[in-house]
Amino acid sequence: MALSSPLLWLGLAGVLLLLVLVGADLDGMMLVGGLAALLLATATALLPLPPLLQLTLFALLAGLGYALLRRSSARRGETPIRPAAGADLAEVIDPFNPSGEGRVRWQGQSWAAQNLEPGHRLAAGSRVTVLGREGTRLQVVPSAEGTATSRGGEQGDQG
Repeated sequence: MALSSPLLWLGLAGVLLLLVLVGADLDGMMLVGGLAALLLATATALLPLPPLLQLTLFALLAGLGYALLRRSSARRGETPIRPAAGADLAEVIDPFNPSGEGRVRWQGQSWAAQNLEPGHRLAAGSRVTVLGREGTRLQVVPSAEGTATSRGGEQGDQG
């Protein structure tokens, strides 16, 4: 027994939206694709659409949704970060240059970063506080905690 088109689109929507929930968002594309697939599942349940038209509608809906998403995020300017509990600290992995650019490890990934207080020297191993994000560059300031002495950052020195 072959699966019908609405069930295939509903399955694709479920997979894409589940990926958004686990954090694989790809800059909004998974969410937009999931919503487009959900709309297409509804449309194909109500109307018998040929497969080529279904694929065309999916591409158009996803493209339009992504364009609207990019337009709204461009209007807002900076994207505030919603850090998880305790994830607002990052560790410097490449020292910051005099213009305030360097790299940090934040939430297990390497990020380009801009020191908002370029007068403060940030060496490798230093802790910084993540204040926001502009595109793919984090905005950081020196942290009061100083250097990273342990993996948790708050455990202190243990002998």
